[in-house]
Amino acid sequence: MSASFRVLGVGAGYFSQFHYESWKRLEGVQLTGICDLDRARAEGIGGAPVFDDLTDALQQASPDLVDIITPPATRLAVATQVAEAGLPMIVQKPLADDLKGARAIADLASETGVTMLVHENFRFQPWYREARRLLDQGLLGAPVAIRFHLRPGDGRGPDAYMARQPYFQQMKRFLIHETGIHFIDTFRYLMGEVGEVFADLRRLNPVIAGEDAGIVLFRFASDARGTFDGNRLGEFEAGNPRLTMGEMVLEGTEARLRLSGDGGLWLKPNGQAERPHAYSWNDNGFGGDCVHAFQQHALAHFRDGADAETTVQDYLRNVEIEEAIYRSNDAGRWIAI
Repeated sequence: MSASFRVLGVGAGYFSQFHYESWKRLEGVQLTGICDLDRARAEGIGGAPVFDDLTDALQQASPDLVDIITPPATRLAVATQVAEAGLPMIVQKPLADDLKGARAIADLASETGVTMLVHENFRFQPWYREARRLLDQGLLGAPVAIRFHLRPGDGRGPDAYMARQPYFQQMKRFLIHETGIHFIDTFRYLMGEVGEVFADLRRLNPVIAGEDAGIVLFRFASDARGTFDGNRLGEFEAGNPRLTMGEMVLEGTEARLRLSGDGGLWLKPNGQAERPHAYSWNDNGFGGDCVHAFQQHALAHFRDGADAETTVQDYLRNVEIEEAIYRSNDAGRWIAI
């Protein structure tokens, strides 16, 4: 193992700022390059040599790991070039524009033997890690139901998303493909595998090409139930609505756990009053510093050989569930996974 683990970042769009800030913070990591077709945008990040050609970047940055942070339509081509160089990589969720592209990326990992993780950070948000810990301790009992009420309030009007991620307006599949995929993964993390889904999706803002609201019902293999109620126009009570993006209730046979918009957790054991549940977390970066938590996890895997949660093969199931949700909306019926 080299004294410094070398990371090349590919992509310099809006969300990449959280990746690069985290890599710069991680002990024993050297950010050896930032590659983007827009050199000025990459130079604005700072802290590493800039490239506008991936071949040059792979040769000159000499990375141990490549972090692919480009838009979905570009990821298969970038991942293929990285795999041909024999380098392990992290690929942004939800892998590709559709299930076919996601399967192609997963096949690429299998065929080349290159190690690949998916950058899925919501399950690394501290409130979900704590919920998982409470489940593992048996404090909640067996999970019975989960519901998430998504209301970030950032999707109103003709300028919705333009200041941050303008390509959101052109996505033909939006709420579930871009945002709901996080909760598919988080629901699986907390509740186990999904057996069936039923979806009723709609578009509220006419300037958006895809759906921006909808309700998805989940039947889990354990016979537990789940509800995702998403609406990107509506608001909820929160100082920073993008911190949690909504509110969650997780019910078990022994207790209920509630997540509020400020990241607070509230525990209600059966027969007792609800009380605040104290736990520690870092309000830094995005979503309770979840990008940093994920990248710590990825570094432990790639550098130290630790087990990983978000392998591309496992993450492919999330994309299959996403596809079933869209099929359910089109067909108006439950779809088995």
